[in-house]
Amino acid sequence: MSPNRNYPLKIAVYLYLTRVIVKYKIICIIFVLRKIMKFIGCLVGFCFAVGIANAQAPKPAPIKLGKNDTIRTFITVFDGETMPWFIPEEVVIRDVRIFKSQADKDNYNRLVYNVKKVWPYAQFAGQRYEQLQRDLAMTADNKKKKELIAACNDQIKDLFKREIENMTISQGEVLIKLIDRQTGNTSYDLVKDLKGGLDAFMMQSVARLFGHNLKETYDADEDRDIETILHQYGYDSVKN
Repeated sequence: MSPNRNYPLKIAVYLYLTRVIVKYKIICIIFVLRKIMKFIGCLVGFCFAVGIANAQAPKPAPIKLGKNDTIRTFITVFDGETMPWFIPEEVVIRDVRIFKSQADKDNYNRLVYNVKKVWPYAQFAGQRYEQLQRDLAMTADNKKKKELIAACNDQIKDLFKREIENMTISQGEVLIKLIDRQTGNTSYDLVKDLKGGLDAFMMQSVARLFGHNLKETYDADEDRDIETILHQYGYDSVKN
Protein backbone atom coordinates (compact mmCIF):
# COMPACT_ATOMS: atom_id res chain seq x y z
CA MET A 1 0.00 0.00 0.00
CA SER A 2 1.30 3.40 -0.84
CA PRO A 3 2.22 5.83 2.00
CA ASN A 4 0.08 8.51 0.40
CA ARG A 5 -2.96 6.32 0.78
CA ASN A 6 -2.41 6.06 4.63
CA TYR A 7 -2.03 9.81 5.09
CA PRO A 8 -5.75 10.59 5.50
CA LEU A 9 -6.07 7.78 8.01
CA LYS A 10 -3.23 9.18 10.09
CA ILE A 11 -4.82 12.62 10.04
CA ALA A 12 -8.12 11.17 11.24
CA VAL A 13 -6.44 9.28 14.07
CA TYR A 14 -4.51 12.42 15.07
CA LEU A 15 -7.66 14.53 15.15
CA TYR A 16 -9.48 11.91 17.18
CA LEU A 17 -6.70 11.71 19.77
CA THR A 18 -6.50 15.49 19.96
CA ARG A 19 -10.23 15.75 20.71
CA VAL A 20 -9.91 13.05 23.39
CA ILE A 21 -6.99 14.85 25.07
CA VAL A 22 -8.76 18.22 25.00
CA LYS A 23 -11.94 16.68 26.39
CA TYR A 24 -9.95 15.02 29.20
CA LYS A 25 -8.23 18.31 30.04
CA ILE A 26 -11.59 20.07 30.20
CA ILE A 27 -12.98 17.38 32.49
CA CYS A 28 -9.93 17.73 34.79
CA ILE A 29 -10.21 21.51 34.88
CA ILE A 30 -13.93 21.31 35.70
CA PHE A 31 -13.22 18.78 38.47
CA VAL A 32 -10.56 21.03 40.02
CA LEU A 33 -12.77 24.10 39.78
CA ARG A 34 -15.62 22.25 41.52
CA LYS A 35 -13.28 21.26 44.40
CA ILE A 36 -12.08 24.83 44.74
CA MET A 37 -15.62 26.20 44.77
CA LYS A 38 -16.66 23.59 47.31
CA PHE A 39 -13.74 24.59 49.61
CA ILE A 40 -14.57 28.26 49.25
CA GLY A 41 -18.18 27.51 50.08
CA CYS A 42 -17.20 25.59 53.22
CA LEU A 43 -14.86 28.42 54.28
CA VAL A 44 -17.54 31.04 53.80
CA GLY A 45 -20.02 28.93 55.75
CA PHE A 46 -17.57 28.50 58.61
CA CYS A 47 -16.86 32.23 58.80
CA PHE A 48 -20.57 32.96 58.73
CA ALA A 49 -21.20 30.51 61.58
CA VAL A 50 -18.38 32.02 63.66
CA GLY A 51 -19.78 35.48 63.06
CA ILE A 52 -23.23 34.45 64.23
CA ALA A 53 -21.77 32.78 67.35
CA ASN A 54 -19.78 35.89 68.24
CA ALA A 55 -22.83 38.07 67.67
CA GLN A 56 -24.91 35.94 70.00
CA ALA A 57 -22.25 35.71 72.73
CA PRO A 58 -22.84 38.11 75.68
CA LYS A 59 -20.65 41.15 75.49
CA PRO A 60 -18.86 42.33 78.65
CA ALA A 61 -20.20 45.45 80.22
CA PRO A 62 -18.21 48.54 79.32
CA ILE A 63 -15.77 49.69 81.99
CA LYS A 64 -16.78 52.97 83.56
CA LEU A 65 -13.93 54.90 85.09
CA GLY A 66 -14.67 57.20 87.99
CA LYS A 67 -12.78 60.26 89.12
CA ASN A 68 -10.82 58.18 91.65
CA ASP A 69 -9.80 55.48 89.15
CA THR A 70 -6.99 57.60 87.77
CA ILE A 71 -3.97 58.05 90.01
CA ARG A 72 -1.71 60.98 89.24
CA THR A 73 1.86 60.33 90.20
CA PHE A 74 5.40 61.30 89.36
CA ILE A 75 7.40 59.25 86.87
CA THR A 76 11.06 58.51 86.51
CA VAL A 77 13.19 56.97 83.78
CA PHE A 78 15.42 54.08 84.81
CA ASP A 79 17.57 52.28 82.23
CA GLY A 80 15.47 53.77 79.47
CA GLU A 81 12.19 52.52 80.97
CA THR A 82 9.53 54.90 82.27
CA MET A 83 8.02 53.85 85.58
CA PRO A 84 5.82 55.47 88.26
CA TRP A 85 7.52 57.01 91.25
CA PHE A 86 5.83 56.39 94.60
CA ILE A 87 7.03 57.50 98.03
CA PRO A 88 6.23 54.56 100.32
CA GLU A 89 5.23 54.98 103.92
CA GLU A 90 7.80 54.42 106.61
CA VAL A 91 8.38 50.76 107.37
CA VAL A 92 9.66 49.90 110.83
CA ILE A 93 11.34 46.52 111.27
CA ARG A 94 11.86 45.32 114.80
CA ASP A 95 13.69 42.25 115.92
CA VAL A 96 12.23 39.78 118.36
CA ARG A 97 13.59 40.51 121.78
CA ILE A 98 15.26 37.62 123.56
CA PHE A 99 15.52 37.89 127.33
CA LYS A 100 18.33 36.43 129.38
CA SER A 101 15.97 35.13 132.01
CA GLN A 102 12.32 34.91 132.94
CA ALA A 103 12.90 37.62 135.55
CA ASP A 104 14.11 40.03 132.83
CA LYS A 105 11.06 39.23 130.74
CA ASP A 106 8.73 39.79 133.71
CA ASN A 107 10.41 43.14 134.46
CA TYR A 108 10.00 44.24 130.85
CA ASN A 109 6.34 43.22 130.76
CA ARG A 110 5.80 45.15 133.99
CA LEU A 111 7.41 48.21 132.39
CA VAL A 112 5.12 47.83 129.39
CA TYR A 113 2.12 47.82 131.72
CA ASN A 114 3.36 50.88 133.62
CA VAL A 115 4.07 52.87 130.44
CA LYS A 116 0.62 52.11 129.01
CA LYS A 117 -1.00 53.06 132.32
CA VAL A 118 0.69 56.45 132.82
CA TRP A 119 0.93 57.49 129.17
CA PRO A 120 -2.53 59.15 128.99
CA TYR A 121 -1.64 61.40 131.95
CA ALA A 122 1.71 62.41 130.49
CA GLN A 123 0.02 63.06 127.16
CA PHE A 124 -2.67 65.19 128.78
CA ALA A 125 -0.09 67.14 130.79
CA GLY A 126 1.90 67.83 127.62
CA GLN A 127 -1.13 68.99 125.65
CA ARG A 128 -2.49 71.10 128.51
CA TYR A 129 0.87 72.76 129.16
CA GLU A 130 1.29 73.49 125.45
CA GLN A 131 -2.17 75.06 125.39
CA LEU A 132 -1.26 77.16 128.42
CA GLN A 133 1.83 78.50 126.67
CA ARG A 134 -0.27 79.48 123.64
CA ASP A 135 -2.86 81.18 125.83
CA LEU A 136 -0.20 83.10 127.75
CA ALA A 137 1.34 84.29 124.49
CA MET A 138 -2.01 85.74 123.42
CA THR A 139 -2.39 88.13 126.35
CA ALA A 140 -0.27 90.76 128.02
CA ASP A 141 -2.57 91.19 131.03
CA ASN A 142 -0.82 89.81 134.11
CA LYS A 143 -4.12 89.21 135.89
CA LYS A 144 -5.38 87.20 132.96
CA LYS A 145 -2.14 85.21 132.89
CA LYS A 146 -2.54 84.33 136.58
CA GLU A 147 -6.08 83.16 135.90
CA LEU A 148 -4.90 80.98 133.02
CA ILE A 149 -2.13 79.46 135.15
CA ALA A 150 -4.52 78.82 138.04
CA ALA A 151 -7.03 77.14 135.72
CA CYS A 152 -4.34 74.91 134.23
CA ASN A 153 -3.00 74.04 137.67
CA ASP A 154 -6.46 73.16 139.00
CA GLN A 155 -7.25 71.03 135.98
CA ILE A 156 -4.04 69.05 136.16
CA LYS A 157 -4.18 68.77 139.96
CA ASP A 158 -7.76 67.50 139.84
CA LEU A 159 -6.83 64.78 137.35
CA PHE A 160 -3.69 63.79 139.21
CA LYS A 161 -5.44 63.75 142.56
CA ARG A 162 -8.16 61.41 141.31
CA GLU A 163 -6.00 59.03 139.32
CA ILE A 164 -2.35 59.25 140.30
CA GLU A 165 -2.66 58.83 144.05
CA ASN A 166 -3.12 55.10 143.48
CA MET A 167 -0.06 54.72 141.27
CA THR A 168 2.93 52.70 142.41
CA ILE A 169 6.42 54.14 142.86
CA SER A 170 7.55 52.57 139.58
CA GLN A 171 4.63 54.08 137.72
CA GLY A 172 5.37 57.49 139.27
CA GLU A 173 8.97 57.30 138.04
CA VAL A 174 7.83 56.49 134.52
CA LEU A 175 5.29 59.33 134.63
CA ILE A 176 7.94 61.87 135.67
CA LYS A 177 10.11 60.81 132.72
CA LEU A 178 7.25 60.93 130.24
CA ILE A 179 6.14 64.37 131.39
CA ASP A 180 9.62 65.63 130.60
CA ARG A 181 9.44 63.87 127.22
CA GLN A 182 6.09 65.44 126.35
CA THR A 183 6.62 68.97 127.63
CA GLY A 184 10.37 69.42 127.36
CA ASN A 185 10.35 70.44 131.02
CA THR A 186 10.92 68.46 134.18
CA SER A 187 8.08 68.03 136.64
CA TYR A 188 9.96 70.34 139.00
CA ASP A 189 10.04 73.10 136.35
CA LEU A 190 6.33 72.66 135.64
CA VAL A 191 5.44 73.00 139.32
CA LYS A 192 7.70 76.02 139.56
CA ASP A 193 6.00 77.69 136.58
CA LEU A 194 2.51 76.92 137.86
CA LYS A 195 2.88 77.34 141.64
CA GLY A 196 6.19 79.07 142.21
CA GLY A 197 9.62 78.11 143.50
CA LEU A 198 8.56 77.48 147.12
CA ASP A 199 5.88 74.98 146.19
CA ALA A 200 8.26 73.29 143.75
CA PHE A 201 10.87 72.94 146.52
CA MET A 202 8.31 71.50 148.96
CA MET A 203 6.96 69.01 146.42
CA GLN A 204 10.47 67.96 145.51
CA SER A 205 11.21 67.31 149.18
CA VAL A 206 8.08 65.20 149.54
CA ALA A 207 8.85 63.31 146.33
CA ARG A 208 12.32 62.50 147.66
CA LEU A 209 10.77 60.84 150.68
CA PHE A 210 9.04 58.39 148.32
CA GLY A 211 12.12 57.79 146.18
CA HIS A 212 11.18 60.18 143.35
CA ASN A 213 13.07 63.05 141.78
CA LEU A 214 10.95 65.72 140.09
CA LYS A 215 14.06 67.03 138.33
CA GLU A 216 14.62 63.73 136.54
CA THR A 217 14.84 64.09 132.77
CA TYR A 218 14.05 61.77 129.90
CA ASP A 219 16.82 60.44 127.67
CA ALA A 220 15.78 58.31 124.70
CA ASP A 221 19.08 56.43 124.77
CA GLU A 222 19.22 55.75 128.49
CA ASP A 223 15.49 55.04 128.61
CA ARG A 224 15.51 53.02 125.39
CA ASP A 225 13.15 50.39 126.83
CA ILE A 226 10.51 53.05 127.41
CA GLU A 227 11.17 54.55 123.99
CA THR A 228 10.85 51.12 122.38
CA ILE A 229 7.52 50.56 124.09
CA LEU A 230 6.24 53.95 122.96
CA HIS A 231 7.15 53.16 119.36
CA GLN A 232 5.73 49.67 119.60
CA TYR A 233 2.30 50.95 120.66
CA GLY A 234 2.21 53.95 118.33
CA TYR A 235 3.33 56.62 120.80
CA ASP A 236 6.30 57.48 118.61
CA SER A 237 5.71 61.21 118.39
CA VAL A 238 6.79 63.51 121.19
CA LYS A 239 3.57 65.46 120.72
CA ASN A 240 1.40 62.42 120.03
